[in-house]
Amino acid sequence: MSSLAAARADNFYYPPEWTPNQGSLNKFHCQHALRERARKIDQGILIIRFEMPFNVWCGGCNSMIAKGVRFNAEKKQVGNYYSTKIWNFTMKSACCKHEIVIQTDPINTEYVIISGAQRKTEEFDIEDAETFALPADEERGKLADPFYRLEHEGEDLWKKKEAERVLVRLQQLSDARHSDDYALNKALRAQLRNQKKRVAEEAAVAKKLGLGIRLLPATEEDAATAARMKFSSKFEMNRKEKRALINSASIFPGSSGSSMSADKKCLELGSKRRKIKAGRASELLTGGFRP
Repeated sequence: MSSLAAARADNFYYPPEWTPNQGSLNKFHCQHALRERARKIDQGILIIRFEMPFNVWCGGCNSMIAKGVRFNAEKKQVGNYYSTKIWNFTMKSACCKHEIVIQTDPINTEYVIISGAQRKTEEFDIEDAETFALPADEERGKLADPFYRLEHEGEDLWKKKEAERVLVRLQQLSDARHSDDYALNKALRAQLRNQKKRVAEEAAVAKKLGLGIRLLPATEEDAATAARMKFSSKFEMNRKEKRALINSASIFPGSSGSSMSADKKCLELGSKRRKIKAGRASELLTGGFRP
């Protein structure tokens, strides 16, 4: 990029017709410093990138919009809570272009959905999530009362002792597992070497069989399934054809068709035998026969 193009890209290019008494470049070009983001600035609206604070269901097509998805939202002030401003964000979902309106809630320090979507309810068990239950708002207010704290002091001490035992056991277990870093590293590297060796052997077997993918290790279930599989061989096909020929032939020996076919087969067998005998005799004469 040339120096002139770089200057224009950084908005530092001053054209020849500009004079210092005309002010800044934005004033000279009759544009806002935020360009397209400020196209509704006269209405108190600023275009920003808004990130969805939680999982929601779209009100238009009932699709889920995950937490962290970003939108081009219109931000505007709709009120105040004491000295804190209340902001309103209006955006359109990417799935069906449905309008979603979200507003800040300074009282509860969170976001509130005004219209266009529904917050996904996600409940979890405290024990399964391995977290602590936070006290409710009423409980927090009661903690300021010294008599209430005195009544629940015994229960809190018991909870502390129970949690202390679990924490001590966890700390001991962690220390026992990670006391020798060299042994852990050695075991991990040995495991990785065995894994690489096994993968190389499987790749060699697959290449030998002409396969483009590695086969999993054989199991007892695979062996039992393979033993139950039966494929029709050439011998079985010939046996079935002969059986079908016998079943379709006449049971009377005097029939002309069956006698002719039997004579033909006998002649073919005789010619094959003569050829075999002649081949063996020629090998004996030439000395190429090996018993």
